[in-house]
Amino acid sequence: MIVEGLPGFATVEIILNGEPLLVAVADTPELRSRGLMGVTDLGDLDGMVFIHPEPVTSQFWMKETVIPLDIAFFATDGTLLGVLTMEPCTADPCPTYGVEEPYQWAIEVPSGRFNELPPDATLFVLRDPFLPLIEEA
Repeated sequence: MIVEGLPGFATVEIILNGEPLLVAVADTPELRSRGLMGVTDLGDLDGMVFIHPEPVTSQFWMKETVIPLDIAFFATDGTLLGVLTMEPCTADPCPTYGVEEPYQWAIEVPSGRFNELPPDATLFVLRDPFLPLIEEA
């Protein structure tokens, strides 16, 4: 199977509350900063996972992001900390989005995808996220 990913991003399969998702991996400061800016179509991907080597409290914004997104934040053990819906930002200053608790993982998907995500949802990465299953296209 050939997977169309996002240029410059590796791809990995994760399990979110028992459902497999194919996501682009943002695991460096540069990739986390770029995120889904300018992306109009995710192609074969379900979204993007933002991976931090340690828990953080940093915020997300939607500058130059053109599609509305849901974002889910997860603790180191994979427990859900919160879900937010983010709208594209059309003027500075852009609002920021985050949770109060430190998180290690965040997943962005098209808006509405997390509407039914239960509060006890869990995240499982099938293997070390720094060793992607599928290299960038």
